[in-house]
Amino acid sequence: MRSGMVFDDFRVQSMKRAGGGWSYTIVRPDGAVDEESDGFLRMHEGSGTQKTYAYHLVDHLRWRVREKLTTETVKLLDLHRYMGAMGAQVPMPWGQPWRMPSKRPLGSSALGVLASCLKGFYLHQCASGVNAALRIALEVRKLPTRADRNRALLGHVKTSVPTNPLSPRRTRRRHPKMLPDGASSELLKVVSTARDAMVITWLSDTSLRIGGLTGLHLIDLHLREDADCGECHGPHLHVCHRWGNPNRAAAKRKADWWLRDGVITGGEIVRVSPAMISAYFKYMTTEYTEHAAGHGMLLIQLVGPNRGEPWSADGARGILRRAGRRAELPGRIKPHQFRHTFTSAILDASGNDLLVAKEAGNWASAQTVDEVYGHPDQHSPEFIAALQKTWGETS
Repeated sequence: MRSGMVFDDFRVQSMKRAGGGWSYTIVRPDGAVDEESDGFLRMHEGSGTQKTYAYHLVDHLRWRVREKLTTETVKLLDLHRYMGAMGAQVPMPWGQPWRMPSKRPLGSSALGVLASCLKGFYLHQCASGVNAALRIALEVRKLPTRADRNRALLGHVKTSVPTNPLSPRRTRRRHPKMLPDGASSELLKVVSTARDAMVITWLSDTSLRIGGLTGLHLIDLHLREDADCGECHGPHLHVCHRWGNPNRAAAKRKADWWLRDGVITGGEIVRVSPAMISAYFKYMTTEYTEHAAGHGMLLIQLVGPNRGEPWSADGARGILRRAGRRAELPGRIKPHQFRHTFTSAILDASGNDLLVAKEAGNWASAQTVDEVYGHPDQHSPEFIAALQKTWGETS
């Protein structure tokens, strides 16, 4: 995929909606809307999926032009070749390289999203009678697993479930990427603004995703005991998914929320630490008071022509990346590493209590916490005694 302005090839066109939010479509080199992709993307109007699929699909359409393929002539084998060119392990040659350096192959999760996008796009086109052979190849089914049955309302009566022949084999990362030891304190030493220090503190003490953090409004913050919302006795904040934020930041989870009599209720409720409150007031009484432009969002830009306007998630990622380099920390510091580190720390502190870790980290499933983060305490007497017994040693 390319960065910057594109005029001589397929490109993604974003459009600001009158009611707030953004829509995405794909434009052909001559400036006309690509009707095939536009019809498919309209099915995801009003969701973040539309943007994700648009950028996956524009890259596929460019590849398809190079390979001299069309919707009528493409085969399942061609789609497997494309998946291989994007990073999937496929047992075949996939032709000329497509993702040239410095673009790395897609990871397992991104490949799964790409596979879903391609299957949905071509089934949408084939529904009009085009390329019946490809439709048959994509509409395959499999025997349901126990997980498939548990997810379905009447799973016990299911005899088959749809599957995606393009999806790579899913491997769950048992040990997710954590922050280097002591990273938070080292990052705080090298940042120069109260805003950046607040971002590091808030990411360190919660499981906030970067989209949720940069999408916060001041009205979402209930930083005192027994707030008017009545949903949490301690200081907390409400992460609310808003479609029309001016910085395009949005929470991943779309929990229902309401604004009643000037008080936010619902959304994801996140407990707030004393260090977070201290960092907040330092930021609000200095930089925010001096530069804020009256839009009501929490994080603002501090330099440049848009000073005082809402700060984007990309801007937050940039300060973490640069702070990591200044602190000489190994690897690239990413916001999601804070979430993994926080969840692992909560699990250790609670004695591997999955429900505590699930609630503290706002995870949808305790099973996910167990599969990804669950591990025994290798320093506990029970663990050491079990090893000694296996080794035949006497204590």
